[in-house]
Amino acid sequence: MYVFQPHTNTHPTMERNTPLTIAFDAKRALLNFTGLGNYSRYAIEALAEYYPRNHYELYTHKLKDDSRVRHILDIPNTTPVLPDTRMGRALPALWRLAIGITNRLKRSDIDIFHGLSNELPFDISRSGIPSVVTIHDLIFRRIPANYKPIDRKLYDFKFRRAANIATRVIAISERTKLDLMELYDIDPAKIDVIYQGCSPLFTSDIAPAMIQHVRNIYNLPRHYITMVGTVEQRKNQILAVKALPDIPREVKLVIVGRERNGYGKEIADMVQKLHLSDRVIHLTGVPTEPLPSIYNQAEIAAYPSRYEGFGLPVIEALSCGTPVIAATGSCLEEAGGAGALYVNPDSPEEFAKAACTILDDETLRNNLIEAGRTHITRFNRRNFAEQVTATYRRAIESR
Repeated sequence: MYVFQPHTNTHPTMERNTPLTIAFDAKRALLNFTGLGNYSRYAIEALAEYYPRNHYELYTHKLKDDSRVRHILDIPNTTPVLPDTRMGRALPALWRLAIGITNRLKRSDIDIFHGLSNELPFDISRSGIPSVVTIHDLIFRRIPANYKPIDRKLYDFKFRRAANIATRVIAISERTKLDLMELYDIDPAKIDVIYQGCSPLFTSDIAPAMIQHVRNIYNLPRHYITMVGTVEQRKNQILAVKALPDIPREVKLVIVGRERNGYGKEIADMVQKLHLSDRVIHLTGVPTEPLPSIYNQAEIAAYPSRYEGFGLPVIEALSCGTPVIAATGSCLEEAGGAGALYVNPDSPEEFAKAACTILDDETLRNNLIEAGRTHITRFNRRNFAEQVTATYRRAIESR
């Protein structure tokens, strides 16, 4: 009778520089091109860059033909792992979360498994391999009205289970850590807060020709406030629209992002009501490459979201030398530090006052830019890679 022997590659006295073989749930890294996908690719790229002796296995049920995917797969120490059974190919969710990945891990010499996007295989413990899960946010618990009931139940089950069965949990902010402790009763000693940085595109110098090209392509106004992010109720873009009548008329509003759940119509109705059709521009389908130029030319970048796990657009804007207006109430103070002004997400008056102050006070503006550049030095790829690797080693040694 066959008896499964648990994986024993736990390295209780592992040297700091011992290479690791790391398996990722890479579904979103290779198939998703918004927030969770961006984080997943950032993590893989940072680890591969600073720990090139490791080997990284990317578990996914399929691959997309996309330049961002090809870039990940071209990294020498990464290998995609796809379902090797007909059932796994036909039932990808079952392969990822129930029996497929775990069975594959049992046959592999893996040191640790990392769920990059809130999930782990439900039976990961059966593999005997230590695991880490990154929890990005529990917004569906804090603002349930923004989610369908079935989605809330599904997310709650998957996120709660992953946080409980993981050897260690990475929270992307102190706010997410506190939510995990409060809502799921996760031991704080099990949670590591690790901030991500943004793409090097936002930290590199931008050629003047690129700036002018982007201005021409998107017909950007001379003076504007920009808001980058999915156009949905939680992101609260309508706050800036309501504040715009109290901001100098030459300053326009440039909203960048795809619309969800009909919120774009709500904004359009408010624009019409306030007679602002000549001052509000909504750009959709904008790829990542032009965003640094859009931030760079803006007078202000606004991100008055009601609730976030972290708030990456704040980091992007500060990296481009643009002062930020953000909302109080979640984690945006962590992201923006002293490089932003913070307002009540329900107060157009506060938003307008903050915007006018930045526009009128050059000394304050320069101070915000300088403070922002100092603040974001903590959000870089090396720090991220080192801290994630330290989490891996703690998880391995605890086994």
